[in-house]
Amino acid sequence: MATLHGDNARQINRIQENLLAAQERRLLNWLCARMPRWVTPDMLTAIGMVGALAVFAGYVTSNLGAEWLWLSVAGYFVQWFGDSMDGSLARFRKIERPRYGYFLDHSCDGLATTLVVAGIGFSPYVQLSVALVALTGYLLLSIHAFLSVRVLGEMKLSYAYAGPTELRFVLLALTFSMMAVGPEQGVIAGLSWFDLFVGGVGLLLIVFFIVQTARIASRLAVEEPPRNNRKD
Repeated sequence: MATLHGDNARQINRIQENLLAAQERRLLNWLCARMPRWVTPDMLTAIGMVGALAVFAGYVTSNLGAEWLWLSVAGYFVQWFGDSMDGSLARFRKIERPRYGYFLDHSCDGLATTLVVAGIGFSPYVQLSVALVALTGYLLLSIHAFLSVRVLGEMKLSYAYAGPTELRFVLLALTFSMMAVGPEQGVIAGLSWFDLFVGGVGLLLIVFFIVQTARIASRLAVEEPPRNNRKD
């Protein structure tokens, strides 16, 4: 568990139920135990951002040729390594800085996600307007996660048994499909199959946000009834 400090300090319960969580945790612990002492969590955070920039650059330069998508593929692995290892290494070495780490990590996550999805939108495979639907869904779920920390003390890291790692595998599969198929013509209302897939994922994330918001609001309404209904 992590801890936030302040007037309403509380422990944060990390809820991670994605399919690959156990295997990924074993791999991360193995890597943490072998990481050189000169490698710091902040260094890994920076590496993750470099990976996100590489993903963005690969998608944008794929306008020049599909071979540039290999840069995005490499970027996903670099981004996973930095993003997954920074907090893991801090917890492994027991050198957490809860407020600093929470702020920096999630700020970088937001920027990295924006770079990745914007890159997809600037590629010749997916329309930018469609990619922005996916970005909206991801950022709404991020807002939900941050609000849950404040009101419940819970940080939900996965939805429908999928988290950031599973999402990266989906994006890798999408990228390899782009290489194999190439830019497509519109099949429905001017949208290609790539557009429909990315837009569909975005709409699914928005639905998750609405459902989770309604569920937690109902729970909080029971836990905090109107004052005139409370029994003192």
